[in-house]
Amino acid sequence: MEQDNKLHDVIMIGAGPSALCAAVYTTREDIDTVLVEKGAIGGLAAITDWVDNYPGFSKGVSGLDLASELQAQAERFGADIRFGDVSKLSFDGDTKLVETSEGVLKAKALLIATGSDYKKLGIPGEAEYYGRGVHYCATCDGAFYRDCKLAVVGGGNSAVQEALFLTRFASHIDLLVRSKLRASDVLQHELDKAVAEGKITVHLETIPEEIIASDGKLVDKVRCVKSGEPVEFTVDAVFVFIGLLPNTGFLAGSGVELDPVGMIITDKNLMTSVPGVFASGDVRSGATAQIASAVGEGATAALKIREYLEELERQ
Repeated sequence: MEQDNKLHDVIMIGAGPSALCAAVYTTREDIDTVLVEKGAIGGLAAITDWVDNYPGFSKGVSGLDLASELQAQAERFGADIRFGDVSKLSFDGDTKLVETSEGVLKAKALLIATGSDYKKLGIPGEAEYYGRGVHYCATCDGAFYRDCKLAVVGGGNSAVQEALFLTRFASHIDLLVRSKLRASDVLQHELDKAVAEGKITVHLETIPEEIIASDGKLVDKVRCVKSGEPVEFTVDAVFVFIGLLPNTGFLAGSGVELDPVGMIITDKNLMTSVPGVFASGDVRSGATAQIASAVGEGATAALKIREYLEELERQ
């Protein structure tokens, strides 16, 4: 990112579905729009294997294809997508200053659409063997484990969906569930079929305590407590799907109000506690963590940003 001293109309932090949709709306109205993304364009949607519940795709669509189409549409209208890691927000009157790894950007308005990241187990071996048998994305890494035994940790929709996806590659999957399954009825029905076919074994009341690589290099075991008793599973990898944490660490000291779990609090117009700073998508308190709703919030945020910019002009 080159040094940029321009005062942009709006900077959008994050380039997932919510921000990309917002950018389509703003750029079509000639609102100067810059998006700053630290990772993959499309966010978690881009690394979701298959999306079956997004309107307009009767046969479903891959997450990567959906993200690519959203990006292409935003760029067609002039969205400027840049890469960088945002570390801090500050304010100079009505001007918003965004400190990134590539320099400082300035804007009249901000949209925070940074989404969430994968929650970690926090047990020995998890960080040490990340990428060497510990993974958080089945779509990204599942194909490395053809004809292998895998453990999937989690009992919600994501864990069950990813376990079902991994049956394409694995010889067998042990699904480790802390308490009970919380997945939707549709997914549990699919899981029951995979269990009946011998592809997945479900272990309830099973808590992972350590991920082990006997040779110090590649994971080969996961040590757990199951119904109060110690147990070990021999596996070639562990895939963790236990929820998400909002990406809001960079907001410390900014004055943007967060809820107890770190998600951004907004009013009915999706504006935060700081005038001219908006939030949408999975990072917003009360969000439903669905691609369709994130996109809808992006559209709403764009319209409210336009109103805010018009009000600035009248002052």
